Amino acid sequence: MSIFLTDKIGKNELTAKAIFTDPVLFLAFGFGSGLFKKAPGTMGTVAAIPVCWLFALAGDYFYYALTLAAVVAGVGICGMAAKKLGEHDFGGIVWDEVAGLLVTMLWVPFNWPALLVGFVLFRLFDIVKPWPIIWVDRKVSGGLGIMLDDILAGIMSGLILLVIADLGWL
Repeated sequence: MSIFLTDKIGKNELTAKAIFTDPVLFLAFGFGSGLFKKAPGTMGTVAAIPVCWLFALAGDYFYYALTLAAVVAGVGICGMAAKKLGEHDFGGIVWDEVAGLLVTMLWVPFNWPALLVGFVLFRLFDIVKPWPIIWVDRKVSGGLGIMLDDILAGIMSGLILLVIADLGWL
């Protein structure tokens, strides 16, 4: 028994090989992390950690620009992946989690304690989906719909993380 999805992925029944060989699907599946059977969103957020770290190494302005690029490109990436899979917001599409964690970390200096707290906050908001996240998740479709609820979760998480940092708790 495998911990990964190996065949019949999505309504169009793609294979794991198709995910790894198609650049759009490879990105949409968070470099393959979306192929985990259990908690693909959490695994996609884990896959975002090295991306976040590399972006932070580039400096603040590059971090902002690269995050914006990840968000904007994500609308197309997620929309195309959903069409290829034949399913809107398939659980394995986790580029939105990658972008969401990047957004979470926008307003605080990068350090490992902040990243850990940001990770937990982001997963909490992404799973619980308080208003307006739940409304967006239900009402907005396509690539924008896949991305927007996670971007909102990232904004909410990032604002709380900023307060925590400003209080000197990180």
